Amino acid sequence: MTGDTLQMKQLHARALRGHALTADEQAQLDAWYSAQDATEAATLGVATMPDDLRDLQAGVEQAIARIVSTSHQIQELTAQNTRLRSEIADLQQRLRHLSSPRAA
Repeated sequence: MTGDTLQMKQLHARALRGHALTADEQAQLDAWYSAQDATEAATLGVATMPDDLRDLQAGVEQAIARIVSTSHQIQELTAQNTRLRSEIADLQQRLRHLSSPRAA
C-alpha cells in the first residue's frame, strides 16, 4: 500500500467518523473516490456512469457541501453565543458591583 493510499484511507476513515475535513482534504478525498470508482469500473468492465447518475451524484455532493457549510456556520454561531454569554455575565457582575450600596 502506498503512502498516498494510506493517507486517503485515513481521510476516508475520518470522514466516516464525522470528523471535519479541510476543503483541501475533502477535494483530495473526492478525487481519490473518483479514481477508485474508475479503477473499479475498469476492473469490472462496467461502462462509465450514465448522465442521470452523474447528475444525481453531483446533487448529493452539493447537498453534502451545504451540510458541511451549515455545520460550520452553526459552530461559529455557537462560539459567538458563548462569548456573548460570557460578556453579558461580566457586564452583569460589573453592574451589581457598581449598584451595590457602599459602606460608609
